[in-house]
Amino acid sequence: MNQPIPFGTGRPSDPARRDLTETMQKVAQGDKQAFSVLYDALAPMVFGIVVKVVRDRAQSEEVAQEVMIDLWRQAARYRPEAGSVTTWAATIAHRRAVDRVRSAQAATDRERAQAAREHTSAFDEVAEHVETRLESEQVRRCLRGLTELQRQAVTLAYYQGLTYREVAEALRTPLPTIKTRMRDGLIRLRDCMGVTT
Repeated sequence: MNQPIPFGTGRPSDPARRDLTETMQKVAQGDKQAFSVLYDALAPMVFGIVVKVVRDRAQSEEVAQEVMIDLWRQAARYRPEAGSVTTWAATIAHRRAVDRVRSAQAATDRERAQAAREHTSAFDEVAEHVETRLESEQVRRCLRGLTELQRQAVTLAYYQGLTYREVAEALRTPLPTIKTRMRDGLIRLRDCMGVTT
């Protein structure tokens, strides 16, 4: 096989260019010489299409090489009745170039989203920690405003998960008294915390 011509150089004037359909059929049969002819005929056009879409020369050369490899691998799929070899190659080149741009954009979008999540989560964690701490301090301050029995009943019920009956037994206080003290204590806590119903 001939050495590949660098992308972006002039178009060869090989007579085989006139009948690329026949050349493509030979490529489909694995003819490396035919692929060399096809490569020489199509590589400049493929590169031109790709570079217009991708805009980066190094990436465009890479994509153009991938297109030429696709032409080699998919040669058997070419159908002359669907269009010329040039049109088929141009379509593959354009699709590959668009895919590369979309892939690069998706990668950039993912990186930006990840950076935003990392930045946001760090801020959110700090804000949440500060908010939790402030609420805890306010709850402690409000609890200090309750009577001893109210504070003990509320603490046992809400921080230790005891039922009214268990709170009454733990504090050796009648159940109706515990229910009343807890209700009054919770109302005072709600008012102190500024919670509206």
